Amino acid sequence: MNYRKLGRTELMVSEIGLGCEGFAGHDETLTQKLMNTAEQYGINCLDLYIPNPDLRSRVGQALRGRRKQFVLQAHLCTVFQNGQYERTRDPQAVQNSFEDLLTRLGTDYVDIGMIHYVDSLEDWKAVADGPIMQYAKELQSRGKIRHIGLSSHNPIAALEAVKSGLVDVLMFSINPCYDLQPASEDCFALWDEKNYEHPLVNMDADREALYETCSRLGVGITVMKAFGGGDLLNEKLSPAGKALTPYQCLHYALTRPAVATVLTGAHTVQELTACAKYEDASTTEKDYAAALAALPKISWKGHCMYCGHCAPCPKGIDVAAVMKFLNLTKAQGNIPETVREHYSLLTHAAKECAECGQCQNRCPFEVPVIENMRQAAGLFGK
Repeated sequence: MNYRKLGRTELMVSEIGLGCEGFAGHDETLTQKLMNTAEQYGINCLDLYIPNPDLRSRVGQALRGRRKQFVLQAHLCTVFQNGQYERTRDPQAVQNSFEDLLTRLGTDYVDIGMIHYVDSLEDWKAVADGPIMQYAKELQSRGKIRHIGLSSHNPIAALEAVKSGLVDVLMFSINPCYDLQPASEDCFALWDEKNYEHPLVNMDADREALYETCSRLGVGITVMKAFGGGDLLNEKLSPAGKALTPYQCLHYALTRPAVATVLTGAHTVQELTACAKYEDASTTEKDYAAALAALPKISWKGHCMYCGHCAPCPKGIDVAAVMKFLNLTKAQGNIPETVREHYSLLTHAAKECAECGQCQNRCPFEVPVIENMRQAAGLFGK
């Protein structure tokens, strides 16, 4: 298993993580088996948003004796009422639910306290300026949560949270279909079939800006819905009109800026094992570029996907890295100091480009690489 630093935190998380929704509706036997499988493959990042008391208790039992082996991302603002999960902004309900969470998990802290489901600017402002953020900060000062996070499906609301400096971690829905949808306060729009009836071209600018801002500011991203609830793996259900493989979806998410881990909602040991084996998959098995370029309803023409098909460069330039730094700079409107520092560490710079065109000819998305290398050379100089 490969591990990545989660943004500006000190946490190292496995590239493949585990979401606990697959535990729901099963007994403790499956919970133990999934946790054992996670441990076996080195999966250490665990997301728990479901407030079901029984599920929390079962996860707590499975964590006994190995709590410190896992990075636990648990959610504030989720409660269990009338036999079902609900989101709340009521301070007392949030406090009661979190205290219940710690008790049932058998721990005195969680690594990431995730403020749950902020999908509008209005909601973010209420959270940031109100008792929910105050409570999260209080928990952090007491060591009950190590880092404050936020989950969202809306890139505009998420971007405001990231720029505020109040959150260290963002949980966000990332996959090749959702990334082309415009921002919305209605998360159901992401998988509504009518929004895919007409061809979609290139990544939504707000989503691109969000990922690049997270990278620049050191806010680590934990990914949800990498498979679109399984729809992207089924040709009949996929909004793209063609099925992708789990490895292609995982690799797509893991090549977005600032992404540290993909939380897979495995429902069986077999599903979790298959995701864990992504680490041993070949470059060909992971490659999403040809598959995305051939999708009938979606096009990324002219947009760098950081897929690596441009390599190798005869001059040794890491073309995908240069493109990423160039896009970060364009999104910011100037050269962020962190980008300048990372660019300076490249062994070969854009100014060394011989304009041979080999990278451009190999690009599945017809990106004007030579022109982008000229722009990068002009911006970064050395």
